[in-house]
Amino acid sequence: MSRSTEEIPQNDHDPTGAATSEPDSDRPDALTKPAATDTADAATEPADGPGRPRSWDAVRHLLVRLHFYSGVLVAPFLLVAALTGLAYTLTPQLDQLVYGDQLRVERVGDAPRPLAEQIAAARAAYPEGTTASVITPSGPEDTTRVVLAVPELGENQRTVFVDPYTAEVRGELTTWFGSTPLTTWLDDLHRNLHLGEFGRLYSEVAASWLWVAVAGGLVLWIGRSRGQRAKSARGVLVPDRKARGVRRTRSWHAATGVWLALGLLFLSATGLTWSNYAGERFGRLLDAAGGNAPALDTALPGAEAPAEDHSDHAGHGGSGEATADADPAGFDTALAAARDAGLGGTVVVTPAADAASAWTVAQNDNVWPVHYDRVAVDVAGGEVTARTYWADHPALSKLSKLGVQGHMGVLFGVVNQIVLAVIALGLTAVIVWGYRMWWQRRPTRDDRRAPVGRAPERGAWRRLPLPVLILGVPAVIALGWALPVLGVTLAAFLVVDVVVGAVRRQRRTA
Repeated sequence: MSRSTEEIPQNDHDPTGAATSEPDSDRPDALTKPAATDTADAATEPADGPGRPRSWDAVRHLLVRLHFYSGVLVAPFLLVAALTGLAYTLTPQLDQLVYGDQLRVERVGDAPRPLAEQIAAARAAYPEGTTASVITPSGPEDTTRVVLAVPELGENQRTVFVDPYTAEVRGELTTWFGSTPLTTWLDDLHRNLHLGEFGRLYSEVAASWLWVAVAGGLVLWIGRSRGQRAKSARGVLVPDRKARGVRRTRSWHAATGVWLALGLLFLSATGLTWSNYAGERFGRLLDAAGGNAPALDTALPGAEAPAEDHSDHAGHGGSGEATADADPAGFDTALAAARDAGLGGTVVVTPAADAASAWTVAQNDNVWPVHYDRVAVDVAGGEVTARTYWADHPALSKLSKLGVQGHMGVLFGVVNQIVLAVIALGLTAVIVWGYRMWWQRRPTRDDRRAPVGRAPERGAWRRLPLPVLILGVPAVIALGWALPVLGVTLAAFLVVDVVVGAVRRQRRTA
């Protein structure tokens, strides 16, 4: 709802609302508004030249401007990420609704049939390709998944769903590392908007700037609330329902952001770990710190050369690709050896890559407490030749793996989904409130109308204390290396900001 000109102070145009105080509060002198006789350009561009003294208030003013531009320019990316992420959190339920006939059995039997019998049924119905892996049911009402590597499908697979109690084929789907077509479509929508590698830039921009907007907003709101309203947690955590107009919008925007802050920072950090550019930097960090998951040795004893481990594919429970079709009986032998070794729950059984390699059986239980033990099995003798334990993974490897599962909404089951949905809806509301504040702060006088509020003052960096500059510049450079998309977009913003400021100063001089 639009506010009248009487409700909005005409000398108060700050668009962020969360960054500054109201005219009758303890706002810094540097943020006071120009007189009514000033020109529109002067209102947009307060004098902030190098002659003004350095002050710690300049840090706050710089955060105001950074928070404003990160919100205005990056919020569309964040909004898309929030809405597509919200859709993705519903994929387990959507999969059951759309693919229930393939994923679930009609009647639970007494005992499952041997894997060899189930594989034979799947191969009889779909003889093309080779058997790449078999995923055992995760529950008594789930089907067995026989994954086929079909050359014409590329990196996708054909997954045949078999009733484990009757060996009846329930259907097939073209899957991507274990994900159904619907889940794959929503995953691509969230990651790259179906625009390929170019589209992934959108999600990396959102993840790179999300923590900047959150951290800056927290500092500004908590610092403001310390001298405004109550000097307690209530002034930070609870919206001011007595406020009206832009103050009310700001209160809901900021207080909701505080409640969501931890979840948003988590999503930003975990999203960056598998992004294009920041993810590559993160991979270097894991290599340098020895934080990668231990490799499973799949070389058979006495083999001439070790074989490559094909059992882990990006955490999707996917399949390896065998060069020749494996003996179905080998799946039962490998599964029995793994069960004897203590691997419970749903597992992925992958045949050997070649004659010198062992089969692999990997736990695929993503719900807390997770189970990710893996074993290499020599099916000729039914013996386990090597094993890796989840407990032995380095701390960084565990945090990375668990972070991805939490980001995908599977780590804590339905609770994880609900939390992510609340965060997505909350972020959407915060963005809408942010844009509403920008509109509510617009000049409404007849001689100075504008569709939106003016930007905060520029030039605060000139007044930053020397310790901040000495420590801050190297920190920003290091941050730009670690998060290249953030560094490039920030540099672009600075260039545009300097150019626009120079043009406006030239106009005022003329």
